[in-house]
Amino acid sequence: MTQNPSGSLRAVVLGGGLAGTLAAAALAPYVADVLVVERDTVLPETAAPRPRLPQAAHAHMLWSGGADAIEELLPGTTATWLEAGAHRIPIPNGMVSYSPAGWFRRWTETHYLIGASRDLVDWGVRTALRAAHPNVRTRTGVRITGLAGDGSRVTGVRILDGDRREDVLDADLVVDATGRDSKAPEWLAAIGGPAVEETVVDAGVRYASRRYRAPEGTASDWPVVNIQADPRLGTPGQVVSVIPIEDGQWHVSLSGTRGGEPSGDEQLFEEFARGVRHPLAADFLARAEPIGEVAVYGRTANRQRRYEKAAMPTGFVVLGDAATSLNPVYGHGMSAAALGALALRDTAAKTPVGAPKFARQAQKAIAGPASAAWLLAVGQDRFYPDAVGEAPSLGDRLAARYVQRLNRTAIGNFLVVRALTEVMAMKKPATVLGSPDVLFAAARGLRRPLLDGPQLTEREQSVLNREPLRAAADEPA
Repeated sequence: MTQNPSGSLRAVVLGGGLAGTLAAAALAPYVADVLVVERDTVLPETAAPRPRLPQAAHAHMLWSGGADAIEELLPGTTATWLEAGAHRIPIPNGMVSYSPAGWFRRWTETHYLIGASRDLVDWGVRTALRAAHPNVRTRTGVRITGLAGDGSRVTGVRILDGDRREDVLDADLVVDATGRDSKAPEWLAAIGGPAVEETVVDAGVRYASRRYRAPEGTASDWPVVNIQADPRLGTPGQVVSVIPIEDGQWHVSLSGTRGGEPSGDEQLFEEFARGVRHPLAADFLARAEPIGEVAVYGRTANRQRRYEKAAMPTGFVVLGDAATSLNPVYGHGMSAAALGALALRDTAAKTPVGAPKFARQAQKAIAGPASAAWLLAVGQDRFYPDAVGEAPSLGDRLAARYVQRLNRTAIGNFLVVRALTEVMAMKKPATVLGSPDVLFAAARGLRRPLLDGPQLTEREQSVLNREPLRAAADEPA
């Protein structure tokens, strides 16, 4: 790769969250100066919450595709996470998962995910960026008011600083990584830029999350427990995920689509977990100690803005949730942002950042992993009752039936498990599910019978053999 850190080019990245930090890492080897501007007045020096990141209170899965992309951008980040208490969880053997087709077998490892709080993930990336790239600076307490330039070229960004003083930050490249709240369409309109095609699919998902202290003997080498919804049932989709994180804790998230949302009431938290398609997660929670309050979050619509299709001005790129925001239940937001940042870096390695065609090429490259994650999300969400957005087409329905067939086949066929996890972990595109060997396996169907219950290790079962700390709501105290 050709690097040009000593040139005169300057990039301004809008947003100091995960996507913005990774965008800065992607650009730092190819420009002289990267300035990250952030609305928060302080970015934590430790793995602490940020006030403008409410979704951090909910369980996050960083799939191996995203973790590997981060490691490629910022080598050593994974070790930083693990040293701070994060877990490297092998998939599928480290996941107890009840799919719409039944219980998955716990085959040998094909991929992995990082079990950690969002606060720890972000802190690890910020720490790695500071150590690796001294030409990256951060300016906090800054509000973005618009873009500088015109419809053909963006030349910087207009801001208000902490003292409400107006200023313009000149830049050869501006990257919008401001997340779901991005005002990029309005900013573009104000300078005579293009209208951007937007699609929204909203199943009305609401989250309720709480942390638990892991029962004795379960703080390490513990699986993810995931009870999935089944869109075929014609009822609201309800999900429970239990993910081991740092400090000997489980991060537990409940979610439900429109008409089946969880409550913020602590007394109803475990009752909801017991009412999903299988009570296994609730049985584990009854033997763990809850920590803190229940956090609720409801901004979960899938929103896709097709910047790569618009006649965008030179010098402006949109990355992460600012371009494609996803229902968090599938755990692909962080990975899609990381893969988008890697695509930005790879574009900079081939085309000078200051070249007129750079932004257009980078936006198209970023759209690839984002579109893959979009299809995974809306391919499920369109089928839930009262979902808002374009109804599933015949093609959508046929694709959903094929995926259902694959999920069922995967219970008894390792080849299909590998293909599905490659897509889910964002290591390969969904086209691998149409390869001849996968098609043949789907046609043959199950090689082994369906399981009649979850595959639990002796240690996992021993936890369920303990007396519950709390009785279920429908049982006598």
